[in-house]
Amino acid sequence: MDTPGASSSRFTTPPPREPQNLDLTPEQVKRIELNRLKAKARQREREEQASSSTLTNANGKRPLGVVPATSTSPTAPKPPPKLKRDSRLGKYFEYDLSKMVNSKGGFLVEDGKEVDEDVRAKEKERERQRAMQNLEPPIMLDPKLNPRCNECNSMDIDHTYKKVFGCLVCNKCKNEKPEKYSLLTKTECKEDYLLTDAELRDQELMPHLLKANPHKSTFANMMLFLRCQVEDFAWKKWGSPEALDAEWQRRVDEKKKKKNKKFEESLKELRRRTRETVWQKRKDKEHKHIFGVVEKGPNGVGKQICHECGFSIDVEEF
Repeated sequence: MDTPGASSSRFTTPPPREPQNLDLTPEQVKRIELNRLKAKARQREREEQASSSTLTNANGKRPLGVVPATSTSPTAPKPPPKLKRDSRLGKYFEYDLSKMVNSKGGFLVEDGKEVDEDVRAKEKERERQRAMQNLEPPIMLDPKLNPRCNECNSMDIDHTYKKVFGCLVCNKCKNEKPEKYSLLTKTECKEDYLLTDAELRDQELMPHLLKANPHKSTFANMMLFLRCQVEDFAWKKWGSPEALDAEWQRRVDEKKKKKNKKFEESLKELRRRTRETVWQKRKDKEHKHIFGVVEKGPNGVGKQICHECGFSIDVEEF
């Protein structure tokens, strides 16, 4: 209840009035009463906040209280600093996804910007081409027209091997015969079969499958070759497997000779430097006598003595 000394500017809530000449249901009457009580509670809360901000304590200061985060006071709590972005992640662009619309063309544009119809048509055409490229070839109704596996005569062939390597083999035979249908990396082809980069990069000469590098996404694509095709090409190049083994052994022996020769040269250089160092130390340690004046003895023979080591020599004067 309001006190007699309250301010005259304070608003008061009128008592509830019964609706007149209105056909309201009991639910509507209940809702009106709840809204009235909520409005009264909000008004009382605003009045308490206004009165607490103007009241002071015995020392003439504002009462202690929690400063809200939205306050402009210098003592208000400051928001936590933003985390700094790691510079190693590279450049990036910030987009407000709430302002983006789906143009159905594979990219997002902001509201208020018109979508270029030519760009959208090109993007749709690229999507169609990628979808056509990834589609598997259709199966003919006539079994004689469908390609079959070279090993087991099955129609369930691996279309990737057929498209890239031109090899008709099913998944079962591919897994059961890794000595023939396994994939080799470019490093294995160079080290084991002694093939060159130019030969391996020729798609017509040596077909290869490109895959993302598993070590790092920024590295070059990984090139995979079919083992049977690599072996056939290596036998034609070197003549036979025995000739390939002989060439491989020759290169290993030559590599060992070069390594031993390099080791011997470095050992000779080390010995030469050691001799020069020892000779220089001996030369630096070599002593030079510094003799003083001639001193005559009782027998008339003069002597000269080194002031550093005490070595003496006889001097005859004529």
